[in-house]
Amino acid sequence: MEVVIVQDAAAGGELIAETIADLLRRKRDALLGVATGSTPLPVYQALTAKVRAGEVDASGARIAQLDEYVGLPAGHPESYRSVVLREVVEPLGLGESAFMGPDGAAEDVQAACEAYDRALSESGGVDLQLLGIGTDGHIGFNEPCSSLASRTRIKTLTRQTRQDNARFFDSLDEVPHHVITQGIGTILEARHLVLLATGEGKAEAVAQTVEGPVAAVVPASALQLHPHATVVVDEAAASKLKLADYFRDTYAAKPDWQGI
Repeated sequence: MEVVIVQDAAAGGELIAETIADLLRRKRDALLGVATGSTPLPVYQALTAKVRAGEVDASGARIAQLDEYVGLPAGHPESYRSVVLREVVEPLGLGESAFMGPDGAAEDVQAACEAYDRALSESGGVDLQLLGIGTDGHIGFNEPCSSLASRTRIKTLTRQTRQDNARFFDSLDEVPHHVITQGIGTILEARHLVLLATGEGKAEAVAQTVEGPVAAVVPASALQLHPHATVVVDEAAASKLKLADYFRDTYAAKPDWQGI
């Protein structure tokens, strides 16, 4: 696992956007796994700016959804399908045909989970998966004590996660109790995992993820098992890392050709 400490969210967004741009220059039809929420917005904004400036061609990119609320219609403004289309697909100039995600409104939710897991595999797999992290260490919606071998499935959200997400709804009562999420085992199949965390509120989760033991109680700690995982954090989110100076030194000495 590589840990990169940046000055702020904008710097993290630029760094990851350039990594995605490099991938698209090498592989025009790369499958990009995207996360939702406020944390990854600087990534999408920086990547969109590069596309509009002609620095990278994203027209062949494919976009894969990480998770979806159960019970919200696809057209609901806070369904993750709507969010991804609005914040990623449309700004990059892509059409809906470039997008793939689970059906949270399906009558048979379990079948929808299995179908999406299968579709990811049949598409050739995710080339780069962008991740956020919850204050309790969850990735995707794999809440604490999720199996580290789990596949795409339905999960019940914790009270904390629903409270954290209530800011996107008119009230806590409107936040769904269930989601479809890629499992930890599914996420670990991506070729490159990039986790972005910003703000002091994520500092404890980041420290447990990076320096703690691999444990289901901190789902993000599973990134330690991946051969190419990068954790990008701002100074606030890095504030509880015991090895912060080491991470700064190793990144400063890293050859340019390695990228992240």
